[in-house]
Amino acid sequence: MFWHNFKYTLKTLLKNKMLVFWTFAFPILLGLFFNMAFSSIEESETFDALDIAIVDNENFQNNKTFKMVLEELSNENNKNRVFNTKYVSLDEAKQLLTSDKIVGYLIFEKDNPKIVVTTNGSYETIFKNIIDEVNQTIQITNTIVEDEVKEQIKQGNTIINYQEIYNKANNIIKNATSNIEDVSSNNLSYVMIEFYTLIAMTCLYGGVVGMEAMNQSLPNMDSKGKRIAISPVEKRKIILSSLLASYLVQLIGVFLLFIFLLFVLKIDFGSHILLCILLSILGSLAGLSIGLFVSLLLKTNENTKVGIIIAISMVCSFLSGMMGITMKYIVDKNLPLLNKINPGNMITDGFYSLYYYNTLDRYFFNIISLLIFSLILLIISVIILRRQKYDSI
Repeated sequence: MFWHNFKYTLKTLLKNKMLVFWTFAFPILLGLFFNMAFSSIEESETFDALDIAIVDNENFQNNKTFKMVLEELSNENNKNRVFNTKYVSLDEAKQLLTSDKIVGYLIFEKDNPKIVVTTNGSYETIFKNIIDEVNQTIQITNTIVEDEVKEQIKQGNTIINYQEIYNKANNIIKNATSNIEDVSSNNLSYVMIEFYTLIAMTCLYGGVVGMEAMNQSLPNMDSKGKRIAISPVEKRKIILSSLLASYLVQLIGVFLLFIFLLFVLKIDFGSHILLCILLSILGSLAGLSIGLFVSLLLKTNENTKVGIIIAISMVCSFLSGMMGITMKYIVDKNLPLLNKINPGNMITDGFYSLYYYNTLDRYFFNIISLLIFSLILLIISVIILRRQKYDSI
């Protein structure tokens, strides 16, 4: 009887056009709209190498260390290249700056680099900060070299290995330049954030499927429920098989969305795709528990229940950042408890932790939170179901 009802419920759910739309079609359509609307944001936020000029005078040529660093930061083969550099005369540098073809230019007065800009914008600030960092690193390195030589002389070493000291200093400079890298695409992935909330919303929308399956087993909601109520079959097996069928339909919808995102929109979920799927499976369980809870708690018609579940899903998605990524941080800052009990935020935050953090502590915290949330609603639903009585059917 268990498998018979499972197959019957599965066929019934898949033939329901409304469920097919909300579970399968709507998330994919929304994902397509997200991709069209937000795909260009990352490109605009990615850092582009700054156009600068260096006055190629005798002071610059004599400063071998600074020259080496600037060449490395301007190397086209360097993935962390930050400068598009032109080596020009002073008059040419002034002309380029006046015509806004460069952010600014660098001129060496003896050993001191001097930056010349016309405005105080963000690019000019980046230019100044990088040059200041390089200059400070070189000064520190020179001090280390001098101290190393003095220490060896103090210890009575007559033969000083200048090549070894030079190599140490050179490694310090190389490490400093390697720390200057473009991480804008990693920290400003608006597209990924929107797709995380889309997956969370899809998991919660599964509550509609769970509600529909549960309604078929309730005498006051469906004729099938009336037959189940007066039949000699074990009610527990009927309800469990119906919920299992609805959960399977819900997972199919989530996996179809994943396939669409991965192979059609080419969304990169990184190296933790299996953990992403596990998170979605447990998120779907949370959505199922919401649908079951609403179906048993409210004594109203099916359309009203559907509207309430969709409203709950949308509110949870909104608070987790779907309509604006800053909303999640506003809620975290002002009402942290609200996001801790929000299943949409648990799912989204789980994806964040995989994307931004090197450890899985925060990920598993969200996994456990989803399990606890689901178990609480399922236990309450069972209690409500056991207490339900009908005067007449």
